[in-house]
Amino acid sequence: MESYRELDPAEVRGVVFDIDDTVTRNGVLEPDAYAAMHLLAGAGLELVAVTGRPLGWTDVIARLWPVRVAVGENGAGWTWVDDTGTHEGYFCNEAERIEQATLLDTIRRKTTAAMPQVQITNDHRHRRCDLAFDVGESVSLPRAEIDALVALIEALGARSSVSTVHAHAVPGPWDKAEGVARALADVLGIDLGNELDRWVFVGDSGNDAAAFERFPKSVGVANVREHLDRLPVQPRYVTDGDRGRGFAELAGHLVGHRG
Repeated sequence: MESYRELDPAEVRGVVFDIDDTVTRNGVLEPDAYAAMHLLAGAGLELVAVTGRPLGWTDVIARLWPVRVAVGENGAGWTWVDDTGTHEGYFCNEAERIEQATLLDTIRRKTTAAMPQVQITNDHRHRRCDLAFDVGESVSLPRAEIDALVALIEALGARSSVSTVHAHAVPGPWDKAEGVARALADVLGIDLGNELDRWVFVGDSGNDAAAFERFPKSVGVANVREHLDRLPVQPRYVTDGDRGRGFAELAGHLVGHRG
């Protein structure tokens, strides 16, 4: 991986960023990272937050953070605010989401029976399209148990995605890269495929893998090094600082070299 200082900010239109352990530390948004968001937005860059956290959270993020759109549940849906109010979009239509909810209910019941030590996340009531298990937020599951949980989710017919805090059962075809692409098309009318080189993605762990692969200008904050063995594609660049400090470093580089 190259230093983020090797990244050419010229023609960068926007920054897409993960939340947990990319701009937060121990679950708390770091002040340097929040200031960096305002710095980037003030320089005219479009910001997109994308997270495995619930779509209920994106309602708040889109209102309170300087982002154009907030994508939740690893790409399942998104929220944005404009002059006419607050809006939401989904990767799948309503009929598909009803079908997917049935699958998630089956996974929840069978996982509880097979692995009673595994707990649903404490943010579950805010979720609309996926099911997440706590593997590193309130508890710390051994890697072997996380692997067994992932195997069970996939055997029951869903895909899986694992972050530093949660393991997700994903009942639809979305991921962070596809979700961001749909959201940008829906909200800003942007065909991401035509301008990938104009967007930077910043993340830190396994559920960012699809975005690390999709975005040529992919950046890992320094703590991504802890997860390289679980990443099929590594980010091209890496920051010196970890978590929000690394995000702030990157923001300073992008803004300082614009124009």
